[in-house]
Amino acid sequence: MSSTDTGNAAGAAGPGEPADEDTPASRETRDAREIGEAGAQLSTAPVETVMPGSFGGARTPGAKGWIAWTAREVTGWARWIWRQLTSMRVALILLFLLSLGAIPGSLIPQSGTDAQKVQAFKDAHSWLGPVYDRLGLFHVYSSVWFSAIYILLFVSLIGCIVPRTWQFVGQLRGRPPGAPKRLTRLPAYTTWRTAAEPEQVREIALKVLRQKRFRAHLDKDAVAAEKGYLRETGNLLFHIALIVMLVAFAWGQLFKSEGDKLVVEGDGFSNTLLSYDDFKSGNLFSTDDLTPFSFRLDKFTGTYERTGPNKGTPRTYQAALTYSEGAYGKDRKTLVKVNEPLVIGDTKVYLTAHGYAPTVTVRDGRGKVVFHDAVAMLPQDGNVTSVGAIKVMDGYKSARGRTEQLGFSAVFVPTFAGAGKGTMFSQFPALDYPVLALNGYHGSLGVDAGLPQNVYQLDTSHMKQFKDAKGQILKARLLPGETMTLPDGAGSITFDKNIKEWANFQVTQQPGSVWALAGAFTAIFGLAGSLFIQRRRVWVRATTGDDGVTVVEMAGLGRSESAKLPEELGDLAALVHEHAPTKPDEDAAPTDADAETPVPAAEGSKKQ
Repeated sequence: MSSTDTGNAAGAAGPGEPADEDTPASRETRDAREIGEAGAQLSTAPVETVMPGSFGGARTPGAKGWIAWTAREVTGWARWIWRQLTSMRVALILLFLLSLGAIPGSLIPQSGTDAQKVQAFKDAHSWLGPVYDRLGLFHVYSSVWFSAIYILLFVSLIGCIVPRTWQFVGQLRGRPPGAPKRLTRLPAYTTWRTAAEPEQVREIALKVLRQKRFRAHLDKDAVAAEKGYLRETGNLLFHIALIVMLVAFAWGQLFKSEGDKLVVEGDGFSNTLLSYDDFKSGNLFSTDDLTPFSFRLDKFTGTYERTGPNKGTPRTYQAALTYSEGAYGKDRKTLVKVNEPLVIGDTKVYLTAHGYAPTVTVRDGRGKVVFHDAVAMLPQDGNVTSVGAIKVMDGYKSARGRTEQLGFSAVFVPTFAGAGKGTMFSQFPALDYPVLALNGYHGSLGVDAGLPQNVYQLDTSHMKQFKDAKGQILKARLLPGETMTLPDGAGSITFDKNIKEWANFQVTQQPGSVWALAGAFTAIFGLAGSLFIQRRRVWVRATTGDDGVTVVEMAGLGRSESAKLPEELGDLAALVHEHAPTKPDEDAAPTDADAETPVPAAEGSKKQ
């Protein structure tokens, strides 16, 4: 492979340049400048600037001089700070800080999610609790410091994307820069001599480069081409996707709502604020944003593994619903399963828990039914050992005609081990041998005070336990259909055979989740494009040498040194060489007519 210089000598003086400046130092400077121009705008990343000393420069005496100097200083520092904020380095630092800031939000109880856990943490940590509270660690995502990082990252990305986008659009509308005078200085280079005319070689090179999807054009005695614009497109898409994700996250947090509702078989739910057992929402959420719909739990079906190491593991876990959209929507049937929610607009209804609701009937001493309902029990273990409270708040009178309230603490097991075979712990989650254990109280439940109570617990501070004729605490284990009689004609409580099941549903409404997901996928593809696509430029120069033979030079330049660039240049040179083969030297010995003319290899490639 030869490295013949073309007729456009690098040392020739340009227009307006004195000939006596053609020195090695000036040629080096000129070559460096030309290579810099050839590689200009291979990236739209802003130029990093170092910490300046002063922007004000020399200060003239007097008040005007001080004002002018101060204005230059303030303006200069403001521009420098803006450049730093919109640099990629600072954006990555802010993104890293945002990730670090989200860690305490996952490890420390949050007041917006579970206020009771936050209060329990404060009670258990008398010194650490106030410190966390002052640092905003109990409400990380709405704290001042997290919001500051979030806003700075948003501003940084916007300030980084806008100028780079305009610069990239300008590059797309423009053309690749012309070839440097000395292509031999570029990292990938090859040359050969051919009998084809220079114009013919340039036309061949232009056609080959365009077939390889290069943006190419003729520039004087050379063809300039460029490829790999998708790298910068991927880079911009990545940053835009980050902004979309930030906006979607903020939108979802501000307008989200999340509530829980326990529904017993046969009962229904309407998506209104008063229907929820527990509800929390974003700062800008309004009750008018609730999606209008309702549903009824027709039946819950749960089957479980009977044998093996996974005994008791659910095999079927689904809720059959009848739902309708809007106030006058038609009834529709659906099945809600774990991770298969009911989707209505922006609202999703998830199945999150399951339990049993034994039906009980309470009568007073005269046999009048004062309570008849299915009472939901709260599961305590994987076999659905459940506890709860039965509260008779109205309509009951004792044998003496005194108005009282009744309360029963209850333990329910769907599968009892049997009499004398242990305490009240379920052996299996299915209804194989249901038993209901009861303790009875009478007096005041404390509900008239207007204070909220736990529906699964009794407040017995103003109540007395029923006792039998022997003075022992009255308690009983009932099978379906059995009755526990209260002493002194106080009435009875019956465990009915109709045992219902309940399901807990989480109703979530978080707008922007689709945009966040789309932004995440776009960011992944954009990052992959910016990492694996190389932006590079190729020049093909064809000129007539001193001996009248055409000299072909090809060179390539990329954003960074890469072993693939010389290989690609060698492949392109082979395609051009097919139509403009090497002209054999006249003084060379004759060769076999069938011998192939060797293709010149690019410097730095693996071809020999």
